[in-house]
Amino acid sequence: MWFIYLLSWVALAIQICLVTLSLAAGLYYVAELVEEFTVMTAKVIKALLIFTTVVYVGLILFEDIPYKVTLVGLFGNGVYSLLLINFPFIEVTSPAFLLSCVMVVINHFFAFQYFASVWHPFSEVLAYFTVCLWLVPFSFFVSLSANENILPTMVEPQKQGGDDDIVSNYFKKKSKRYGLLSVFDYLREQVLPSRSKSF
Repeated sequence: MWFIYLLSWVALAIQICLVTLSLAAGLYYVAELVEEFTVMTAKVIKALLIFTTVVYVGLILFEDIPYKVTLVGLFGNGVYSLLLINFPFIEVTSPAFLLSCVMVVINHFFAFQYFASVWHPFSEVLAYFTVCLWLVPFSFFVSLSANENILPTMVEPQKQGGDDDIVSNYFKKKSKRYGLLSVFDYLREQVLPSRSKSF
């Protein structure tokens, strides 16, 4: 009896490793797609914002979720839409980005507070968190690395200072990588270091 119990824990550890590896591979692929198709990504994120806004309105009309939870979510969607103005150029130190990070935390706080006080089936709680709280912020998180591969243009926000050369600013910014893809590249280099070829 103890052997199969031990085997079940080993199998669970293997399954967790495989799910984690599959998730990482999927996120890497999505990050590559986002970098390749930034215009389409902006349209998808805009559609997701509209969809979650419609969901919040539906929650106000058809469910008895408190107004403070849904109105904070709608305000969060308004803040997230500010990030689309200069998409794919997302500066992690900009007020819009910092406020959107704060809104993610506040939305989660109100959601946890509500679902801790009122019982709902797990599927409904997971549906609310997935659609209303995670879908849009996660799409922005995956697209953080998209501005690293965009060619410099006059539309790109100018840096503060006296250097007005667009190409110089572009290559200075290229050294700073913030996105999900850069994290995966770093982990790949640490876990699977490339072999140097000797000739």
